[in-house]
Amino acid sequence: MWAAEAPFSRSGSWREAEDEQEALRWAALQRLPTVARARRGLLRSPAVAPGSSGAGGPVEGDDALCEVDVTGLSSGDRTALVDRLLADSGDAEQFFRRIRARFDAVHIEFPKIEVRYEDLTVDAYVHVGSRALPTIPNFICNMTEAFLRHLRIYRGGRMKLPILDNINGIIRPSRMTLLLGPPSSGKTTLLLALAGRLGPGLKMSGSITYNGHHLNEFVPQRTSAYVSQQDWHASEMTVRETLEFAGRCQGVGIKYDMLVELLRREKNAGIKPDEDLDVFMKALALEGRQTSLVAEYVMKILGLDICADTIVGDEMVKGISGGQKKRLTTGELLVGSARVLFMDEISTGLDSATTYQIIKYLRDSTHALDGTTIISLLQPAPETYELFDDVILISEGQIVYQGPREYAADFFAAMGFRCPERKNVADFLQEVLSKKDQQQYWCQYDYPYQFVSVTKFAEAFKTFVIGKRLHEDLDRPYNRKHNHPAALSTSNYGVKRLEILKSNFQWQRLLMKRNSFIYVFKFIQLLLVALITMTVFFRTTMHHDSVDDGIIYLGALYFAIVMILFNGFTEVSMLVAKLPVLYKHRDLHFYPPWAFTLPSWLLSIPTSLIESGMWTLVTYYVVGYDPQFTRFLGQFLLLFFLHQTSLALFRVMASLGRNMIVANTFGSFALLVVMILGGFIITKESIPVWWIWGYWISPMMYAQNAISVNEFHGRSWSKPFADQNITLGEAVLTGYGLFKEKYWFWIGVGALLGYTIVLNALFTLFLTILNRKFILPYKTQTI
Repeated sequence: MWAAEAPFSRSGSWREAEDEQEALRWAALQRLPTVARARRGLLRSPAVAPGSSGAGGPVEGDDALCEVDVTGLSSGDRTALVDRLLADSGDAEQFFRRIRARFDAVHIEFPKIEVRYEDLTVDAYVHVGSRALPTIPNFICNMTEAFLRHLRIYRGGRMKLPILDNINGIIRPSRMTLLLGPPSSGKTTLLLALAGRLGPGLKMSGSITYNGHHLNEFVPQRTSAYVSQQDWHASEMTVRETLEFAGRCQGVGIKYDMLVELLRREKNAGIKPDEDLDVFMKALALEGRQTSLVAEYVMKILGLDICADTIVGDEMVKGISGGQKKRLTTGELLVGSARVLFMDEISTGLDSATTYQIIKYLRDSTHALDGTTIISLLQPAPETYELFDDVILISEGQIVYQGPREYAADFFAAMGFRCPERKNVADFLQEVLSKKDQQQYWCQYDYPYQFVSVTKFAEAFKTFVIGKRLHEDLDRPYNRKHNHPAALSTSNYGVKRLEILKSNFQWQRLLMKRNSFIYVFKFIQLLLVALITMTVFFRTTMHHDSVDDGIIYLGALYFAIVMILFNGFTEVSMLVAKLPVLYKHRDLHFYPPWAFTLPSWLLSIPTSLIESGMWTLVTYYVVGYDPQFTRFLGQFLLLFFLHQTSLALFRVMASLGRNMIVANTFGSFALLVVMILGGFIITKESIPVWWIWGYWISPMMYAQNAISVNEFHGRSWSKPFADQNITLGEAVLTGYGLFKEKYWFWIGVGALLGYTIVLNALFTLFLTILNRKFILPYKTQTI
């Protein structure tokens, strides 16, 4: 009757054998060098072990423990791993506690960063009245004044507008800080100043330090991350691709070094970590590969996993919703390695439940990993407000209160204003500063109410117990000995230059693939024009007998040059649409501008080859140009370099104008000058002396002379001309004011190559030094 014990005995023995195998795998893994162990882990995946059909084997659905390379996890493994970690932990708080407990077990501390600002003042210089309107005369005057100010000739014309007025405070690590204030109170300017991203139009004085180090002693843009109010993303990319690209650009920071030290100490202490958590942390710490897993985790936390493979979209292409774009903006920086987060109005467009979820995740991360986080919110819900540890209340550029959240209402109660029981404290803090709403909160009925200004509140806070404690802390300088060596970043970018270039090349190749319709449409358009040109200049009606015949061929060559030149005009609209994203990536130090311009140049080479080759193949022999194959190759080569010059020229126009209207105006003017002074519409002899410089700098002049020399030095035009000691081809060139020397072909090719290099260099320069001022010229700047 006890025969039924046999199956359980066999099952138990199999479990013991499996435990022994797991112990052997772990021991083998521990024998590897530390660097090798950082790349390998033990991962459980559903499997059916051999012998499952027999009694005592594992049933289907059991988890088999396998040694894996964490850099090669499949998409299914990543998703399953993140799901298991969140399911085991229950929520993000427990998950972060598990990570923290692993480091605490071997006495490894996370780097902490304390941000201080003392006597911080920020002023803007602006035009007022009708002078500030966006009119053409004002635009011309502004450009002239800016040029004169740059030369230090003229300084007036603008009025001083104070934004932040001599404020002091401390943003402490391991605490969530809420930045509250009415619109135009200076919240955005304060966050930008603390992140080291104030624009050149603002004048700042005072001191900002991270762990006692001034902003010029490290790279604040890499140490901190600023989340903007604007949601600028490449519309052609999916949510997952956007997060993965952001992660590859930002790198892993100090995660790898901390992981290696963690593994070394755990081995010495004989500690065996949880397998899933071990694989997760290793995957996050490996440069270049960590982004897939961290992207999966961030998408899960932010609720973006349901739209992971949906394109972002824009006004013309349907994509994710506005709230999802806002979460994606936050997620782009959460996949990075910044230890300080400055987040500006991240709840715009989000419902209260989603906002609560995101803030709770940030709070859990900040508390467990000793981060420094300050978040600006306009009207947080009560449950969201309760998640914060500290509150900074700012109005009219002055700090009204800064300290623990629990004492904010007590400060105003001491001033005679009480928050009603069922009133949202965050709303009360902002309304009590308003002249319109302040009186309803007056609670000292024995005294007549008088409006209390922001300045009086700010002065009273200095005598409040929290204000006194704050100023005492500010009087004690930060001890630099407490600064963790890895806390502040001294490198401009998170990964090596080659990795940056590789990531950008893959990114732009993906964008080209998603925009393939535009390129195919351009090819078809050029092909149709080439077919029409072929029928207009058909070889049966084209002769090689006189100078007049040569002028007709000159017209055909000129038309080919114009078409290739005009075909690059689409770069203006395509680049202007990308500029907000490029400026965001540049300001966040994702990559330097050259890492964008170089792949753009390299990836444009195939399109130039296709377009110039298509035009030459369709038109050359049908039109009746000189039949020598070397002349055919010469025309193809010249049109290729002309197309490269055209693309570079219009990229410069777009990066200089930064707005579709301005860029189109600049581009049209550039085309007008280049065409008129190119030597065909107006010959060299007919150009006025004061415009002759335009002839010599026109790329079209070099293209026209080179392509004409290539054609009219062919055998078809080698017959002698009249009694002169020149050929018919040379007579055509001389008669139209073109150069007749053969070497002008190579001069033209060299000049176009030089223009391509110079214009791409200018494109890089403009992306580096110019800001986004003209992208949204009719919108006011947020302060």
